[in-house]
Amino acid sequence: MLERVDFRSAQREAFRSDVLEGLGAERKTLPCRWLYDDRGSELFEEITALPEYYPTRTETAILQDKAGAIAAFCGPRAVLVEYGAGAGVKTEILLGALENPALYVPVDIAGDFLAISAERIERRFPYIEIRPVVADFTDDFDLPADLPRLTPRVAFFPGSTVGNLDPLDAIAFLKRVRGHVGETGKAVIGVDLKKDVSTLLRAYDDAAGITAAFNLNLLERINTELGGDFDMGGFAHEARWNAERSAVEMHLVSRKAQSVAIDHRRFDFAAGETIHTESSRKYSHSEFRGLAEAAGWRVGDVWTDADDLFAVIGLT
Repeated sequence: MLERVDFRSAQREAFRSDVLEGLGAERKTLPCRWLYDDRGSELFEEITALPEYYPTRTETAILQDKAGAIAAFCGPRAVLVEYGAGAGVKTEILLGALENPALYVPVDIAGDFLAISAERIERRFPYIEIRPVVADFTDDFDLPADLPRLTPRVAFFPGSTVGNLDPLDAIAFLKRVRGHVGETGKAVIGVDLKKDVSTLLRAYDDAAGITAAFNLNLLERINTELGGDFDMGGFAHEARWNAERSAVEMHLVSRKAQSVAIDHRRFDFAAGETIHTESSRKYSHSEFRGLAEAAGWRVGDVWTDADDLFAVIGLT
């Protein structure tokens, strides 16, 4: 049985605190990290297979086409630390290309989903030790203390998740990653690049309604875990483009004037009022380079698709 490090007890209180604070603000918001409970993670995996959602298939193609070059960048005997590991499908491409990887450390907030993914990867790569860590990678946390210290560490952060973080939070995250892998460590990060707005909005508001279900699942989670009484039919999913921030925003829009009770507190919504649940920022190559350098990294190799929709970036 896989041994795993679990920080979920602290997460429960953090979830409660974030919900009460975010819904009590003048402009209601909830951190996107809470979208990814086990059900949310399952729905997100469905999103990645949708025809409108180009990031996953584009990044996957880059990883497949450039697997040898990316593995050479990482080097032999690497300890691979993945943040927001999810289903680990892209990870299998990289692990299969690496030269004698020493260890795989997947980090994810959804513990049960992480366990299933780790067990599947262990079956495919029985010669690689796997040490799952259940934690919120946007907060400070420690890697297991007994990880090899003389083996090169490589952080893997695919999926353009870095775009979900505000620039200052992204810099803080990249600094945390540097602390985890050390000054001689490396990172391989997926970055969604700027492109036409119509393509972006379709990717976050699919015709099948899977993204809507993913967004609305956050309210169901509040009802289940915090005893909320959200009317699930009283809110609708909406994707918006914020030109000032170069970001697609996801909102939950109140269909009517209503009131919601959570943990002995009541929150009022006007008709049309929204809860902002996620921003997904899109970068130019130069913008991301500036972000990485502000966190103490240097851009090494860059791998893109032919249309420059997406980039996999190696940092040193």
